[in-house]
Amino acid sequence: MTPKPSGAPRTRSRGRPISYVLDTNVLIHDPNATLNFEEHHVVIPMTVLEELDKLKSGNSAIAADCRQAIRQIDRLLGDATPKQIERGVPIVRNPGDKPLGKISILMEMEAVSHEIQLPENLNDNKIINLLVSLQRYRPNTKVVLISKDINMRLKARACGVEAQDYQTDQLIDDIDLLPKGYMEFENSFWDGITKVETVTEGAFTYHVLPRAGLLEELAVNEFIIDQQGFIARVSEVTDAHVRVRDLSRERLEEQEAWGLFPRDVYQSLALNLLLDPDIHLVMLSGAAGSGKTILALAAAIEMTVASKRYKRIIATRSTKGLDEDIGFLPGTEAEKMEPWLGAITDNLEALHEDDENSHASVDYILQKVPLQFKSLNYIRGRSFQHSLIIIDECQNLTPHQVKTIITRAGNGSKVVCLGNLAQIDTPYLNATSSGLTYLAERFRGFPHGGRIHLQGVPRSILAEYAEANL
Repeated sequence: MTPKPSGAPRTRSRGRPISYVLDTNVLIHDPNATLNFEEHHVVIPMTVLEELDKLKSGNSAIAADCRQAIRQIDRLLGDATPKQIERGVPIVRNPGDKPLGKISILMEMEAVSHEIQLPENLNDNKIINLLVSLQRYRPNTKVVLISKDINMRLKARACGVEAQDYQTDQLIDDIDLLPKGYMEFENSFWDGITKVETVTEGAFTYHVLPRAGLLEELAVNEFIIDQQGFIARVSEVTDAHVRVRDLSRERLEEQEAWGLFPRDVYQSLALNLLLDPDIHLVMLSGAAGSGKTILALAAAIEMTVASKRYKRIIATRSTKGLDEDIGFLPGTEAEKMEPWLGAITDNLEALHEDDENSHASVDYILQKVPLQFKSLNYIRGRSFQHSLIIIDECQNLTPHQVKTIITRAGNGSKVVCLGNLAQIDTPYLNATSSGLTYLAERFRGFPHGGRIHLQGVPRSILAEYAEANL
């Protein structure tokens, strides 16, 4: 999929200048949003600057994004005079670039008597009233509100102001278009193959296949599976050919990570990526109970305790309200994080449920395994070397937050992102704009990354029935 070129709509307004007015949530979602409207006029209402100012303090992810957005606006405005800011300052994206578009700050203006007025007890209403007035004062300019808030867009349209979602970092329009990380074939995969070249390199067997037709959509580190038991992993993709490594289904099913065996073929594929030292980014998605967390945790313990491949495990999760609430909890950072990372300790107990004393086993693991619980704010400001980083509930991150966190992975580190796109708790995100979706699309074809969408709900018969019927 190719990304949309900008936050601006695809249609032009028949030569009329367009002013794109950015809501606060857009600048929090993407602090660099002011750069993504091509040759158009970007407008920041004074109310938005005031909201950014109120939210900029503290150590939360939102505060950090607000500060970055403010710095970006300050850089673009430079030393412009108030009159220049009112008219619009040319936007220079990088030093030496030709200016493209302009940015201005929109002050309050006197309302036109016959226009619709919303009660100004809410900042959203103040902005909408301002835009209604702006349309009256500048009839030759098309005014478009850009907001991640659906309700605000509805109110703006009701008042006669065009409103759109910010979609610059939305790479797909339908979540069903997101690749699962594997391609399934009914019966035998080989029935549809007319030409193949097979070579043996060391202990591995590779097949070189024509890319045209069935295999055209495959990317590196995606899998081929069929009903006859054939499994292969794509190792190379060229314009004309796809090179796949033949995998033994029995060997995949016999993989073990800290005593955990995969329950189905999809978990086998996930474990194959998790245990591969050449894969530095693994994305696991799927319904609740599909095994995302327990697979990641078992593989992490195996690679830190048994094989000593990583020095430590860092577990964190994105949870709505975590940034604000953690500061009010008593105790150390690890003690504050414990209530939010119950899924990790629950899965540790599941890994040792057959032990004579599972609680003692979990306590032993927590004491001996280099497992650290960290808040996302801690991750943002650090660089981790030779670490395995597990990020749970990744569907609640914005694309900008995902970039901020992934770039903290240092030399010899591996990042595992877990999430369920059907359970997004962040108000201004949906399945297509989630950071997990963005990450899966941007890293598709990355030679050291892979993604698996897990199927089924192995947690219990009750959980499986609930997932299908509730």
